[in-house]
Amino acid sequence: MTETTKTHVILLSCGSFNPITKGHIHMFEKAREYLHKTGRFIVIGGIISPVHDSYGKPGLVSSRHRLTMCQLAVQSSDWIRVDPWECYQDTWQTTCSVLEHHRDLMKRVTGCILSNVNTPSTTPVIGQPQNQTPPIYQNHSNMNHKPTAIKVWGKISESLGKICCVRPHIERFTFVDENANLGTAVRYEEIELRILLLCGSDLLESFCIPGLWKDSDMEVIVGDFGIVVVPRDGADTERIMNHSSILRKYKENIIVVKDVMNHPMSIVSSTKSRLALQHGDGHVVDYLSQPVIDYILQSQLYINASG
Repeated sequence: MTETTKTHVILLSCGSFNPITKGHIHMFEKAREYLHKTGRFIVIGGIISPVHDSYGKPGLVSSRHRLTMCQLAVQSSDWIRVDPWECYQDTWQTTCSVLEHHRDLMKRVTGCILSNVNTPSTTPVIGQPQNQTPPIYQNHSNMNHKPTAIKVWGKISESLGKICCVRPHIERFTFVDENANLGTAVRYEEIELRILLLCGSDLLESFCIPGLWKDSDMEVIVGDFGIVVVPRDGADTERIMNHSSILRKYKENIIVVKDVMNHPMSIVSSTKSRLALQHGDGHVVDYLSQPVIDYILQSQLYINASG
């Protein structure tokens, strides 16, 4: 497959990130590496979306801190960004609604409808807006004109930057206004783009807990978008998927990243990181990046058992 015929993917990870760990970043990196190895996908970007403060999880520190820690954790990445939309809403948002927000936002930025796993597009998904503006990318023989993953993500990010506003209490973050009049910001040719939920096997297993997830939300998350799962702690993803009728139904939409369970980062968690911080355990440097540790100590976070 050529680069333009492969499915271009944005990986979206939702969660508490309380705090964000090296394991979270490892999950993004291993997922991208695995998807590229399949020969069917090009990962053009990653989005970290921390949960709203009203989620109610014990020990959850303010989103102001969690957003800042996430930003520090990805400051050296050229493809993963932190999105504060979920934190800035009036109340907690479901994972389904976060996925739909980013899908709709990408649709407005690119001027077209994104495909999903059930309805792959037979025509360019990122296509020509309703105007006569010359295309940004054309099918010239010169490879420099072709829409590489870096160019696509760069152009999308650039377009998002043009329609964002800065919230005063977190100056480093840009916030995309969903009510902005985007117009037709960019045009791409012959590219299929999908947003996939990136998660660990613990989230996948939570789908099997009766009453925890709405069936309608699971249908959208797994059926319409699709999931990339990075297993943790030796989890048996096959058993997990067979335990849920919806996961069985959309099994083809679940991509399990192979050969990561024995990696040291597969056992790193926010819970272990908080405990290490509370007990002054030097192993915290194995769990968290140094800028995140420095911020935690400066802000006196996670010092006691309550967070």
